[in-house]
Amino acid sequence: MTAPLVVVSGPSGVGKSTVVQEVLKQAPDVWLSVSATTRAARPGEVHGEHYFFLSQEEFDALVAAGELLEWATFAGNSYGTPRGPVDERRDQGVPVVLEIELFGARQVREADPGARLVFLAPPSWEVLEGRLRGRGTESEQAVAARLEAALVEMAAQGEFHEVVVNTDVETAAQTLVGFLHDNTPR
Repeated sequence: MTAPLVVVSGPSGVGKSTVVQEVLKQAPDVWLSVSATTRAARPGEVHGEHYFFLSQEEFDALVAAGELLEWATFAGNSYGTPRGPVDERRDQGVPVVLEIELFGARQVREADPGARLVFLAPPSWEVLEGRLRGRGTESEQAVAARLEAALVEMAAQGEFHEVVVNTDVETAAQTLVGFLHDNTPR
């Protein structure tokens, strides 16, 4: 049987990366897919570990070749999930988690109806806004664009199988680990 695929999505600043890193601590058998992106690396990010940092031309070539499970453009940058490594791990019985945005989650739902889609929600709008501004890595214009996108993403919660509110990282991660070890079809 193919191992579970859990898609974690939610607005920027909700804590997706933090929760997913806790999932990997709690369940070392889970594999986190490494996405490709055209955005610049943030301080401390490593090519091939955090993302595959690509030029727009390189990214477009992957799209044209059908080598991405999903892809989307968000806040002026392209993001996508290389299909091959995800399929390989799942075929080997390794549960896979994808940490992606709403538009990518919709594509995965179409490509793999058995995937479990999980929306990670903030405890409140104020908390989300504070997290985005607290990063200090983006211009006010970029933060405003992410907040605008967050309104759309928050309205799409009903498209997901599960909604997990990130009030506590360890608890949210435990819930996701449960989904990754559940082979019940969606």
